[in-house]
Order: sequence, then C-alpha cells, then structure tokens
Amino acid sequence: MAWIYLILAGLFEIGWPVGIKMSQEENTRIAGICFAVTFMGVSGFLLWLAQKQIPIGTSYAVWTGIGAAGTFLVGVTFYGDPGSLGRYVGIILIIAGVASLKLAH
Repeated sequence: MAWIYLILAGLFEIGWPVGIKMSQEENTRIAGICFAVTFMGVSGFLLWLAQKQIPIGTSYAVWTGIGAAGTFLVGVTFYGDPGSLGRYVGIILIIAGVASLKLAH
C-alpha cells in the first residue's frame, strides 16, 4: 500500500506547479493558488503515509522524480514548453536514477 501512496503522492506533486502556472493568469489567479495549495497538501500527506514503510531517500527521490517528469510532460503538452531530445534524455535519466534507488538495496 505504501507504494500506491507514493505513486499517488508523485502524481499530486504535478498539480502544484500547474496551479502556480495557472495563477499567473489574472482570470485564474485565485483558482490556481487554491489548486496548488490543495495539491501540495494532498501530495505531502500521501508522502508522509508512504514514508512509514519506504526509506526517506527512496521515497523522496521517487516523489520528486514523478513530479519532475510529470510536470515536464504537462508543460510540453499543454503550455508549449520546449521538448527537445536533450530534455527527454534528461527525464529518462531522472527515471533511471529513481529506478536504481528502488532496485538497489
């Protein structure tokens, strides 16, 4: 169950930078801030639950890795962020690093 909490925490981690981005527009400022704060709280709570059984270094790396990769993909898909080969390789390296933390005991 801890890994489910951790994956969900990572997915919710994507929501707060999206909320921050939303808040940059005048007509979605308040909604964006509320979105960001809500997702921060849920993400943090789920991370807390996951860390009861998963080591802190592993859980934090997985959490931020999911958040970084997911936020990158949202940025490229919905906000026109650049999606160069080098940037995709960087995301793959982040994922590989996180996987190595999980696999190496």
